[in-house]
Amino acid sequence: MVDGFLVIDKPAGCSSHDIVNRVRHILGTRKVGHTGTLDPFATGVLPIAVGEGTKAIPFLDEGEKQYQATLQLGLTTDTLDITGTALRETGSSQVSEATLLQAMASLTGEISQVPPMFSAIKQGGQPLYRLARKGVEVAREPRQVSIWQFDLLNFTPPLARVLVRCSRGTYVRSLADDLGRVLGCGACLTALRRTVSGPFRLEQALTPEQLAVTVAEGRLAQHLLAPLAMLGHLPHLALEDEAARLVRNGQVPYRCALSTLAEGGCCALVADGVLLAVARNHQGRLVLQRGFASR
Repeated sequence: MVDGFLVIDKPAGCSSHDIVNRVRHILGTRKVGHTGTLDPFATGVLPIAVGEGTKAIPFLDEGEKQYQATLQLGLTTDTLDITGTALRETGSSQVSEATLLQAMASLTGEISQVPPMFSAIKQGGQPLYRLARKGVEVAREPRQVSIWQFDLLNFTPPLARVLVRCSRGTYVRSLADDLGRVLGCGACLTALRRTVSGPFRLEQALTPEQLAVTVAEGRLAQHLLAPLAMLGHLPHLALEDEAARLVRNGQVPYRCALSTLAEGGCCALVADGVLLAVARNHQGRLVLQRGFASR
């Protein structure tokens, strides 16, 4: 059995679920899931959990995302990217690099962002994109997101290539649309590549084709990321033999004040460098949240 995480470099033109199905086929297992959905036209970092790794998904810290994106100024579409129907074309000859940089600076920091209609957010139990495909638009509540870095990498009018480092839940398509509004000419995404998703980096990634070759050559272990390594943001509590035995049996080993762990905070319970469980501090007592099979 394979347990842990793989980082897949998702190609354009397929959904995140398509990648899950392909990994299932390559590895010969059904226990595969993904975190951090990417739009079909987007590429880059797609974390894939396999086996016991799927249990660690709720405890990951994916608060930071990083993207490289290409924006086309002077074009507005219904999906806020190049795959949609053009709504307005105004041209962007009036936009200088200085004006562009000033507009980007105004969208850096804590900003309010309205999620796009073409998104998986549910309203009334139905994903917004299904309503959008029917031509229905509904009011969406704005969300506070953080744009920590919004850098211009290249500007060849009407195209601008940018780097965005942002909080989880940020829609780069909406950021492009907001930038177009600030500039007064409209804008949409023509390309989007995720390079960072929490602890997962592009340099760790394999394409689906590379994964298939790696498995065939027996080198999968070189690219498999252990669940414990991906939970490095959690405090680790090392267990002695008897406590480890209790945890393996689904029992709380002892009462513990855990002075360094805030009320409601989680920690990783570890024995001999292996993740046994994730526990939560409830009124100074450990409560097991999820156990992991140690092989």
